[in-house]
Amino acid sequence: MKKTNGFRIALFAFATMLFFTQCAKEQSAQQGSNDATNTTTTAAEKSIKIAFVDIDSLLAKYEFSIIVNKEMLRKEEDMRMKLAEKAKALQADYDDFQKKLQNNVYATRERAEEEQARILKQKDALEKLEQRLIGELSAESQKNNITLHDSINSFLKAYNAEKKFDLILSRVGDNLLYANDALNITEEVINGLNARYTPATKE
Repeated sequence: MKKTNGFRIALFAFATMLFFTQCAKEQSAQQGSNDATNTTTTAAEKSIKIAFVDIDSLLAKYEFSIIVNKEMLRKEEDMRMKLAEKAKALQADYDDFQKKLQNNVYATRERAEEEQARILKQKDALEKLEQRLIGELSAESQKNNITLHDSINSFLKAYNAEKKFDLILSRVGDNLLYANDALNITEEVINGLNARYTPATKE
């Protein structure tokens, strides 16, 4: 299972604000003559504090993510091995059945059909087992993704109480066309997450 199939979270936004004010002044000349109207326009831009987190780097270095990913890979390998062993045994049964059928080992046609039905039943059971194991693995992966997402969001909420960013973006692959490296807080977030993920909280 590839890293971050479900373990990856995407957000892309850009915000700017402009406030315009306009003032006009008129002056009347003595002796009934009018001067031209003077208008001045000023614009002020509110500064928005933005940062981004590289999700690929975060998932590769966040200890909780590393442990979960390793465990999921181990479970997937165990599942594949279990299914492969059962498939091998089923194939051996089928090959044996074919040899006996060709050599007229079965005393009656009914006996051969019974053996064939048994093998087909085993094949059906194996397919159902595969579907069940894949479903269980997928459900666990989804649960881990939710836990990981909640863990990161919980940390960022506490982290941003001090940093006070208006917007924290997630960079996944090349979904950000451009970002100044000065806005990259990935390492700081990873260090904070790992510091919070102490041995006492490990499962």
